[in-house]
Amino acid sequence: MKICGAEGCNIEFNPNTANQRYADSSCRKSIDSMGLCRYRKENGIIEMPKNIATGETVASDSELKIGYTKLLQEYEKLKSKEVHLADAVYRAVKEEIDKGILYKTTKIPTPKKDTRKNSEEVAVAVLADWQLGKTTPDYNSKVCEERINQFADKVIHLTEIQRQDHPVRDLRIWCLGDIVEGELIFPGQEFLIDSGLYRQVTVDGPRIMKNFINKMLENFETITFTGVIGNHGSIGGKARRNHDPETNADRMLYRIVQLMFENNPRIKFNIPDGRGDRFWYAIDDIGKYKSLLIHGDQFGSLSSFYSFQKKVYGWKIGGIERKDSEGNIVDEFTDVYFGHFHTPTKMTFNTVQCRISGSPESMNTYAIEVLGAVGRASQPLMFVHPQKGIVTAEYNCWLD
Repeated sequence: MKICGAEGCNIEFNPNTANQRYADSSCRKSIDSMGLCRYRKENGIIEMPKNIATGETVASDSELKIGYTKLLQEYEKLKSKEVHLADAVYRAVKEEIDKGILYKTTKIPTPKKDTRKNSEEVAVAVLADWQLGKTTPDYNSKVCEERINQFADKVIHLTEIQRQDHPVRDLRIWCLGDIVEGELIFPGQEFLIDSGLYRQVTVDGPRIMKNFINKMLENFETITFTGVIGNHGSIGGKARRNHDPETNADRMLYRIVQLMFENNPRIKFNIPDGRGDRFWYAIDDIGKYKSLLIHGDQFGSLSSFYSFQKKVYGWKIGGIERKDSEGNIVDEFTDVYFGHFHTPTKMTFNTVQCRISGSPESMNTYAIEVLGAVGRASQPLMFVHPQKGIVTAEYNCWLD
């Protein structure tokens, strides 16, 4: 007999193989908010609490059955909450959009078509780590909005410079997560925000994103929006056990923005999602150029390149797989783009370029004290040649 290696599970079991560590194949990943794994729930193996009055463990069959039933009922309630939370948010927002009050949209003029035939390029505007709602000595939601508006103007200005030589008709918007700050990501966070998650996700976030996209639609013929989630978008506090891994405030914000533009044929959205998984990455294809988009919390400290190199190589040689429209497995990507570290950085691993985005946030007293680090507010912009499959130009747009 062996003892299950899952946290909190001391069940004895007969192993099927010499190296079997867990009582059940799903036991390792199935600990729920009550500390119960799937194996114990399905087999009725539940440790009953002691009677408060007598201090003795409940022993009778009737008491055991009642206790077991109550535990299952609580478990089902938690499952129900996590399934319906995102759906409820989307339904409420859809109603507001239909009313045309909270998310009022206006007709957006179409830019003049560029009829030149010479080599076309595609602009890529990266939005990352807004930490919307966060407050520091010189940063808050209002400053964030001002800086994103400033970034929009710089995207347009730099694109016009590129257009002096060649057409730039299309824009990709890459949202790399932590667009929201959250509420319960770390202890004491409630003292460091100027707005709750409701306002970040359904009021301020959609307004800022809508204004940015409207400016882009006035200057580009088509837009493709791709959004991946960040760790600050996680729901349910630090443990994050009470919610489906798909449930993420960044993803909710992206979906709300998608609803706002659902009647505009000039913008398309790619927001990976699905039940029972985080769906933490996306691959955007710009002709022969393919970039893996992630948030960056998958890595360790920025002080060592090893963790970046190890995971990028693992993903490159088959760790990440996706299927095309015909069902063929595709795992190719040219480069990697992520945020999380708030520090504009570029690393080269053989043929793969890893780019790290800056953040519109500026002074961070925690980073200064603990890490000895301080950064300038920025967001990146680059231009890609789809036929050659290369980045032809890239800019770090300073926003302070």
